[in-house]
Amino acid sequence: MTTQSRTATDIDRIAEAHLDATVALSPLEATYLGVTGRDAEIDDLSLDGLRAQREQAAATLAALEGARPVDDTDRVTVAALRERLGLEVELADLVLSGRAPVELNVIASAPQAVRDIFDLMPKDTEEQWETVVARLRAVPEALRQYSSALAWSAGQGQVPPVRQVRAVAAQCRDQAGDTASSFDALTGEASDQPEPLRADLAEAVAGAKAAFGELAAYLTGELEPRAPESDACGQERYRLHSRSFLGADIDLEETYRWGQEELARITRLMEETAEQIRPGASVDEAVALLDADPAYALEGTEALRGWMQVKADEAVRELAGTQFDVPEPVRRIECMIAPSQTGGIYYTGPSEDFSRPGRMWWSVPQGVTRFSTWRELTTVYHEGVPGHHLQIAQTVYRSELLNRWRRLASWTSGHGEGWALYAEWLMADLGHMDDPGNRMGLLGGQSLRAARVVIDIGVHCGFEAPAEVGGGEWTYDKAWRFLTAHAPENEESLRFELDRYLGWPGQAPSYKIGERLWLELREECRRREGDAFDLQAFHRRTLDIGGVGLDTLRAAVLGEL
Repeated sequence: MTTQSRTATDIDRIAEAHLDATVALSPLEATYLGVTGRDAEIDDLSLDGLRAQREQAAATLAALEGARPVDDTDRVTVAALRERLGLEVELADLVLSGRAPVELNVIASAPQAVRDIFDLMPKDTEEQWETVVARLRAVPEALRQYSSALAWSAGQGQVPPVRQVRAVAAQCRDQAGDTASSFDALTGEASDQPEPLRADLAEAVAGAKAAFGELAAYLTGELEPRAPESDACGQERYRLHSRSFLGADIDLEETYRWGQEELARITRLMEETAEQIRPGASVDEAVALLDADPAYALEGTEALRGWMQVKADEAVRELAGTQFDVPEPVRRIECMIAPSQTGGIYYTGPSEDFSRPGRMWWSVPQGVTRFSTWRELTTVYHEGVPGHHLQIAQTVYRSELLNRWRRLASWTSGHGEGWALYAEWLMADLGHMDDPGNRMGLLGGQSLRAARVVIDIGVHCGFEAPAEVGGGEWTYDKAWRFLTAHAPENEESLRFELDRYLGWPGQAPSYKIGERLWLELREECRRREGDAFDLQAFHRRTLDIGGVGLDTLRAAVLGEL
């Protein structure tokens, strides 16, 4: 394990000052990062809030101009800050200048952030519940600010695609209703609290639900009639979004072709695995056999949570000290069933002091009670160890090496999600996915990730659709046929997946493209070091750098900064 320490530098102080300013502007981000003190508040979701965040990023970039790096760690920090904050300014300027709409999509925009933050808030004491009530009371004003930003953007002729507007309106109606609202779960969680507090909570929950109802009405009544039918953002904006999610410049046309080739490779592996499950079986037949096999079945969400925990803990025990350096606090991960019911699976990192551990969350759709472990073992490795938990939590732990911005807030999707896919394959290489069912689960997930490289880049950049769906211009129906042909998932999950790609350009491909760049970096290090190459040392060296963009990671590892 790395044990050296270093003295804080001027660049460390600039980075940490930026983190302090960021969490001051974004109480939601503060809670997500485990930074206390702002948990009763919600961000300013108006254009003024976006403008303030943009100006803070610009101010930090300006401060870096006069700072001199004193070591390699500083050089990485400067490169990472310039890359991340430069993109933040560019993306904000698109919106503030009326050249792109305010963000609205089914997975990562203000409505989901406001809804989901309550999952992360501590609720063990009466005081903590009072904080929850205070933040609930802030929801109506925050959503009004968000509506005002959407209205201004629409006035500039910039409205999100109609598919996203309709889907988010439906999500908001769910939160306002009496059967699917995650806010109602809060009242159940507080059943052991004093009656006055529960009364305040009920009132605050009602206000938050009403605010989501008002947002749904605005989206349907005001925004939807003005929203464009086209889902595509166009190549110019897509290049910017792709850089934002990867921290790397890529050749979009070459990557589009590679995505199709990679998908064909994975399809061949799935066909070979189907043959192992039952000689002569097609992939669809093998999937049906696995779903019907009681050996892979779990009944109920508590059984799912318990199984996740067992498998996550097993991975920690087996990999710590053999394949990875795993600090003691990082060996704890909590597996949770999320109060929301969106169908998503995600990881949240630990607080800085590890009083809140890293957590793997499963947001189970309403009515779903049966789960197949063959599909999900690879997800445990993706979200846990050696995936996100190892990557993120061990970075949080490295206080002797990295400043707080590098440890807590330097996150790039291509780095993080690319590593998590790399981790899935690594577990297969180590023999943990030899069971044909579990291997089919790994390959099914990889097939989905490769398919969305093709769909996401193809739709948004206007490239010709593959011959298997008729070629020509991409349409929703072609994208749906392509996705369902290559992803062994249920229709509800895949409809959400496709909406996600269409509304969040560049993010979904960052998983598979990030994995590709991680593998290329590993092979380049292996080529340069020859017989001296050590895989465990490679993992330690790269993970110690933290979640920087992939171009910065490559330059740092290869000594090119």
